[in-house]
Amino acid sequence: MSLPLPQPVFDATPTGGGFGDLPDWDLTDLYPSPDGPEFTRDMAELVRACAAFARAYEGQLARLDAPGLLACVEEYQRIDIIAGRLMSYAGLRYYQNTIDADRAKFMGDAQDRVTTATTPLVFFSLEFNRLDDDHLARLLAANADLARARREAAAHALAEVFAANVKLFARVHNTLAKEKEIHDRWRKMLSPQHGRHLSNHVEPEVVEALRNAVVAAYPKLSHRYYRLKAKWLGLDKLQVWDRNAPLPQENPRLVDWAEATATVTAAYGAFDPRMADLAKPFFEKGWIDAGVKPGKAPGAFAHPTVTTVHPYVMLNYLGKPRDVMTLAHELGHGVHQVLAAGQGELLSSTPLTLAETASVFGEMLTFRKLLDQAKTPAERKTLLAGKVEDMINTVVRQIAFYDFECKLHAARAEGELTPDDINALWMSVQAESLGDAFEFMDGYQTFWAYIPHFVHSPFYVYAYAFGDGLVNALYAAYQGGLPGFQDKYFAMLEAGGSKHHKDLLAPFGLDLSDPAFWDQGLSMIAGFIDELEAMEA
Repeated sequence: MSLPLPQPVFDATPTGGGFGDLPDWDLTDLYPSPDGPEFTRDMAELVRACAAFARAYEGQLARLDAPGLLACVEEYQRIDIIAGRLMSYAGLRYYQNTIDADRAKFMGDAQDRVTTATTPLVFFSLEFNRLDDDHLARLLAANADLARARREAAAHALAEVFAANVKLFARVHNTLAKEKEIHDRWRKMLSPQHGRHLSNHVEPEVVEALRNAVVAAYPKLSHRYYRLKAKWLGLDKLQVWDRNAPLPQENPRLVDWAEATATVTAAYGAFDPRMADLAKPFFEKGWIDAGVKPGKAPGAFAHPTVTTVHPYVMLNYLGKPRDVMTLAHELGHGVHQVLAAGQGELLSSTPLTLAETASVFGEMLTFRKLLDQAKTPAERKTLLAGKVEDMINTVVRQIAFYDFECKLHAARAEGELTPDDINALWMSVQAESLGDAFEFMDGYQTFWAYIPHFVHSPFYVYAYAFGDGLVNALYAAYQGGLPGFQDKYFAMLEAGGSKHHKDLLAPFGLDLSDPAFWDQGLSMIAGFIDELEAMEA
């Protein structure tokens, strides 16, 4: 069987036919001339570099740590560029005139010399392919530069997809915002946010006080923290893919299940023995599913089931310090659900704004215990930085999302929004909330498109910041030695959804409608950042 080969439709001629003045390659970007000093210099450098590379790395790849392997790969890449440049120049000159004997000889000689020079590198691919996959994975995970490259590639991949679909995303947001405006008008809602406030049993002025307090605190919270993070990562400016990057000093120690159980139980018990007693059945009676298993759903949650039975907690526990915090968080939900069950099926569940109270409080108790147990300043710094990052993601980022939603719906009321209109709103809010430590890659302007809450649960996101701010204020009252705090706290959890937030918080001397209320919780975050800055002094 023979395959037909393509044939030219006409013979090449020196003039190119009657097509006018056709261009020729200008190869001087590679080398000025075949006999110039630049080509000779690079050929000599190739010979030297290949020999040096083989002396340094042959038989050593398996012994290299992450920085060492990175340096090895970067040098190999540099050598590959030199060889590629030499052969590109020789080859392209030859392809311009394959019947020129001098060009053919130049290419053949160059090929021989490059082949001879690079022969010592044959070991590299063989040794690299023999590296154990687990060992290589550990090296990749350990090296921040390699991890950053992967994060950057992921960010650009997302941006590419968002840009290709941004007109559709804009149409979806325009349509849903208009539909909501019509429904709100029929129902005589005072604002696009009002329906969410009603379902959360919270007054609009309380949420606006939260929004205003957080926005005013951006400079002393996120702006300061991200400047610190840029310094830790050795960067002049952070990019969007660095926002949640692991910290260089992050503790890789794994915590087994027994230690996690003991840590959380002890933290709960130190607050009040009743809290530990309520948590105990979860560990002893099979109310927690913790292992990572094939086919298991991702994430973590506490399911209340029904008030006549008990809650169940699901985790995907991998032994990281944050997994311990997740256990404390979900167990807090479970304890809250057990205590509120006395209200019956119809009054036990709480609105979103109060649903995170016990979970975040339990998380804070556990964090404080871990902080007290830190054996070195570096370990304490890691814990503090991780907590601040979580709190900024919960408070600053969610309020920035809420602020974006408010502005988007207000702008939509004036007319249809183009993708560029929505992009501009997004970037103004992101720049304001993240601060001058960031520069934003081209394409980040469309990242509003991946937040599902904007589509499926309008104005939902402020509840995260609401819950965190509430718990921080409660914890400040606890730290301040408020008499009878534990009894008041248990009474609040036992009330479930049967009382308004004013009645629940009055025993603590807290009033959400007071604009100064939210500053208490924000001051706690600022205090953690103060300590981190002091460690840098």
